[in-house]
Amino acid sequence: MGTGAATARGKGQAERAANSKAVAAGARAGFVARGVIYALIGVLALRIAFSGGGGGGGQADRGGAIAEIAHKPFGTVLLWLLGVALVGMSLWRLSEAAFGQAGPDGKKPGKRAMAAGRCVFYGFVAYSVLAYAAGDKSSGSGSSDQSSQDVTAKALDWPGGQWIVAVAGAAVAGAGVWIAVRALMRKFRKRLKMSEIPEKMRQAVTFVGVFGGTARGVVFAVAGGFAIAAAVQHKPGKAKGMDDTLRSFTDTPAGPWLLALTAVGLVAFGVFSWASARWREV
Repeated sequence: MGTGAATARGKGQAERAANSKAVAAGARAGFVARGVIYALIGVLALRIAFSGGGGGGGQADRGGAIAEIAHKPFGTVLLWLLGVALVGMSLWRLSEAAFGQAGPDGKKPGKRAMAAGRCVFYGFVAYSVLAYAAGDKSSGSGSSDQSSQDVTAKALDWPGGQWIVAVAGAAVAGAGVWIAVRALMRKFRKRLKMSEIPEKMRQAVTFVGVFGGTARGVVFAVAGGFAIAAAVQHKPGKAKGMDDTLRSFTDTPAGPWLLALTAVGLVAFGVFSWASARWREV
């Protein structure tokens, strides 16, 4: 009984730590960091749209955003702050995976599994940013396009590689559709403390949540579609990271205007992330 009581007591302490103000502060800092990255990606994508697409305008992905920050005054300090904030986001997602999310359905296995996946993702992003800040310039700022093609090429060489890449692409595309649909249905509102948002700002927060979430979902869905094409045609070069995915929008009949609209949407998602830092339930 003593061992069981000690285990229960330890679990209770761990859960209280997960629900502490420090973890909540880390989560909010993480939302700020996520907002900075998406806002910068959107600005870089706008440059590409105004430069006519092609190879101009910089690299519109996380690596481009990191490099952009690094070249600013006190850029290294800003990267350290950004990386630490993303560690906070990862730890918050870890606490959700271990003990459940806020809300009545937060302890469902599916929710906790998604939180675990986000923990790993933000942990990787935090590592890449911190490694770059520490001097490893090959980390974090690499091209997402080249990385996607390299990973796809390796996977296609595996037994059943085409199926693996196709399934992975379908998963990314499905995630993008899911993100966009949830944004359009305003599902994010149930995670926000809407009653605490000043009345004049509620409509603006809802707008950037819908617009930004939809734009983000579309980018994911299109990137997943390119991965599926790479699998079907057995051509790794067909796979695209965020930068090439965004540039591909200039090849549509809408030309650079579709890219510009998507870029503004990514900036809007950055703004929504900042609003989440203030009013999200954590």
